[in-house]
Amino acid sequence: MKRKPAVAGTFYEAEAEALKKRIKWCFHHQLGPGGIPRIGDKRRLKAVIAPHAGYIYSGPVAAHTYHAVAADGFPETFIILCPNHTGRGSGVSIMPRGEWITPLGPVKIDEELATELLEASGIIDMDESAHLGEHSCEVHLPFLQYFNQEFKIVPICMWMQDLETAKEIGNAITDASPGKDFLVIASTDFTHYEPAEVAYKNDQKVLEAILSLDENSLYERIYQYNVSMCGYGPVAASIIAAKGLGATSGRLLKYATSGDMTGDNSSVVGYASVILE
Repeated sequence: MKRKPAVAGTFYEAEAEALKKRIKWCFHHQLGPGGIPRIGDKRRLKAVIAPHAGYIYSGPVAAHTYHAVAADGFPETFIILCPNHTGRGSGVSIMPRGEWITPLGPVKIDEELATELLEASGIIDMDESAHLGEHSCEVHLPFLQYFNQEFKIVPICMWMQDLETAKEIGNAITDASPGKDFLVIASTDFTHYEPAEVAYKNDQKVLEAILSLDENSLYERIYQYNVSMCGYGPVAASIIAAKGLGATSGRLLKYATSGDMTGDNSSVVGYASVILE
């Protein structure tokens, strides 16, 4: 099937040229990386983390992630792990075939890799319904398309985000990986609707666990500090997969909040750009 965009015109511009201008704005914004990278070929990254709010809020932080991705070199496929905000579909849902449409064109699903992931895990279901109205995978595609139109994706939407589920998915990615050329993207925002100082303090605790590649500590700190991070399951799965693929360290590229964009620090959402290599 062709999955039409759910949030074009709301989270990002619906017209191609306007969207390209917005993405360029994200890269050049004072909270962004400061410029457009050259496409590299190092291919050291195993997984990355990026936010998924509207581009006017989290786009400059997301641009740090995609600056690093482009500079590192494009894989054939991106496995995108995202939380389920809509409540539709099964506990862990993969869209195994078809293509996703954005204002910048179509993106095909890597059917072969999607099938291998389904076979590697008994917890992932073949379910398109979870993806149809979900924004947290879709918003990453235009950033990738800005640099390259030839990549494929495997979208996995997680309503179940417990540690055992994250381990199952992370290990399935590792098991399905021999000979495959891919990069894992974990889609998440951090603290939601707290004062900026609270968001910063709590998010730093969670980021310490992520940068240490410690999925157990990630869950402990989320519970200890009551952090309203929406994509902790995708992040934990990406940590497990990245370690299985040889990652030994994490690096924070940028942290900011919606308050840094709007000037209202009374109730913010936290955003972080992280790479695992």
